[in-house]
Amino acid sequence: MVSFAPLLALCLVLAAETVTALVLPGARTVGKVGRVSAGPIEISALGCGTWSWGNRLLWDYDPSQDEEIYRAYREIRDAGVTIFDTGDSYGTLDLNGRAEILLGQFERRYLQEKSDNSKSMFGIGTFVENASNKQQVATKLAPYPWRLRRGSLVKAAKESLKRLEQDKLAIAQTHWSTANYNVFQEGALWEGLGDIFDEGLCEAVGVSNYGPIQLEKFSNRMKERNVPIAVAQVQYSLMTARNDEIMDACEDAGCRLISYSPLCLGLLTGKYNLDNLPREGNPRRQLFRELLPGAQPLLGTLNAVAKDVGKTQSQVAINWAISKGTVPIPGARNLAQAQENLGAVGWKLSNAAVQELDNASAGVKKKMIENIFQTR
Repeated sequence: MVSFAPLLALCLVLAAETVTALVLPGARTVGKVGRVSAGPIEISALGCGTWSWGNRLLWDYDPSQDEEIYRAYREIRDAGVTIFDTGDSYGTLDLNGRAEILLGQFERRYLQEKSDNSKSMFGIGTFVENASNKQQVATKLAPYPWRLRRGSLVKAAKESLKRLEQDKLAIAQTHWSTANYNVFQEGALWEGLGDIFDEGLCEAVGVSNYGPIQLEKFSNRMKERNVPIAVAQVQYSLMTARNDEIMDACEDAGCRLISYSPLCLGLLTGKYNLDNLPREGNPRRQLFRELLPGAQPLLGTLNAVAKDVGKTQSQVAINWAISKGTVPIPGARNLAQAQENLGAVGWKLSNAAVQELDNASAGVKKKMIENIFQTR
């Protein structure tokens, strides 16, 4: 049987899920969702990933879905979610950059609706947004082969801002490291991120798919340039191999770990089994066929814990990621998904439940495939 794992791994390069959160220790609360430190800035304790906004291959996106996506967006914004993870490569073929376009459009519409509601209720025509609830866009800039010079990354950031119709990013990130295949390009990427900050185009910088060794090198260079690091993100869920070294590296760098794909592309939701897989032609179909048999003990434990605490499997999986000190970023494409993710907020798994899930996770023989550009 031909494995689709390599194709899925490549797709994961252009990935990151995201939506709502539990209040972490020391966090402040805005709406339902708390706020935590991320380097020099504060972000919501759970974010929203926008990978699926424009992705036809894995998520069957169609522009006709935009209104329903907006309803999800409005729901999570009302709950206090501010950090939105996106990328300039998000969107399939002719829809490239679609996620950034939608983020800009949605926020303008959201603020206009708030202003209109304020006027109708109080006769005041302008809605004054609370600074702690301001939208924060964290864009990942793809290290395409033609982006060989530091200026090309600055240009990419400006193009992202143009799609967003905004003046400044909260966080500018490199989407993956080229250290495994083009060391010289890696250096240009780092300098480009620093230049983006120096030009006032972002509040802080970050990285994606960096391991502890590469993150330390990046951190050292940014310290030399006095460029603040806000986040580092890796694929992190009950289905991924544990690596506490990246947590230690984030602490040393003074940044927050973002956990993308906290639901393992939907496998941890309980929705799928061998008789109910993603549609034919979707790379997740073969991946789930390979992963589900070995994941049954974990899924059984996840289901048992969910019943015990009166939550869904998705909510427990997200809450577990939060309990590790990460900011998970599950995605939401409709109101039901947004509300489901928000159900992970405002409560906390017991230490015993976390340990039970840790043990079940460690027992999974076939883990989720690692992103092919993940470095050490």
